[in-house]
Amino acid sequence: MTNNRQAWETLEDNGLAPYAAHSATSRGRRYEEDAHPVRSCFQRDRDRVLHSRCFRRLEYKTQVFVNGTADHYRTRLTHTMEMTAVGRTLARAFRVNEDLTETICLAHDVGHSPFGHRGEHVLNELMKDHGGFDHNLQSLRAVNRLEYQYPGFPGLNLTWEVRAGLLKHEAAAPGAELDGHPIGPFQYLEAQVADVADDMSYHAHDVDDGLSAGLITLTQLRELAFWKKAAARTDEQYAGLDEDQHRRITIRNLLDLQAQDVLTEGRRRLENHHPHGIADIMNAPERLIIFSDEMTGMLKEFADFLYQQLYYHPGVADANSEAVELMRGLFLHYVDHPETMGIKAQSRLEEEGLMRTVCDYVAGCTDRYAIEECEKYGVV
Repeated sequence: MTNNRQAWETLEDNGLAPYAAHSATSRGRRYEEDAHPVRSCFQRDRDRVLHSRCFRRLEYKTQVFVNGTADHYRTRLTHTMEMTAVGRTLARAFRVNEDLTETICLAHDVGHSPFGHRGEHVLNELMKDHGGFDHNLQSLRAVNRLEYQYPGFPGLNLTWEVRAGLLKHEAAAPGAELDGHPIGPFQYLEAQVADVADDMSYHAHDVDDGLSAGLITLTQLRELAFWKKAAARTDEQYAGLDEDQHRRITIRNLLDLQAQDVLTEGRRRLENHHPHGIADIMNAPERLIIFSDEMTGMLKEFADFLYQQLYYHPGVADANSEAVELMRGLFLHYVDHPETMGIKAQSRLEEEGLMRTVCDYVAGCTDRYAIEECEKYGVV
């Protein structure tokens, strides 16, 4: 028998932990809509994100290497898909809402600028006198306002829980709210799971791409405590591997060790605090889904290495710096010639103002489109 929406909601009531978010008790949407007959509200949100333009554009946005550098390097889209898989696994293990976690993961980077974090920094600099730029806030802006798929409302009209889950940096601010409801001091558990899944994914997968590109070496990695621990697990699991096989299994173990650590530490904290509902999670004396102190220390050393040896390696930094300078020029071109932006962007000029409209338009560009626009308008 086909499950309808009420059947899914009953499955949630019977299977999820008491502190999980339940679709039947969602705070709802900004614009009222009839419930879907088959899908829960979070399942519906997931599908809206998947079918959005801002999600599809992630395919051509930089993760570490400028898009097009090589076919097998990760893009913002493949990172999002890998993160989502991790988030779903953790959500299932903690017995929280898998559909909500998945949706937050899928939407978390839809507002990211082209050319990775360097592109974000340049947009923030250009917008310093006009409200700044932050990709998390831009992701919320994308799903709230910039998508235009439905005639009755702007954006995707996602549930409060998904939209609040995109505000991970804002939740800790005193009195932080969304639509009149608090989003902190700590986020609800599904949002915490999505946040840690993001960290877990890039810790492992950026190393994979860096090794493939020849920008970091196994000799360097063998000096790091986290790599040593993952390599030791590989040695325990397999004998007689060649170097390439050993590397691949060790990278997989980087992810497995993080997942095991988060599950162990999260369960310990949940047992200590005994939350009975979402409010208990959000007002707990400490964050509940997080790495242990030991793992946090190893990951700090690991992340410091990645920043020094990979993200700012000349082979990455030079190409990214050149690209973001083109993006800066493109931004200034649109400020001087707003008529060269798309029709939808031009229609927002009166309401949003020139600078914010240009920022939205440039942030929505893929790496490829931004470069094509620079060539088209002679931006150098």
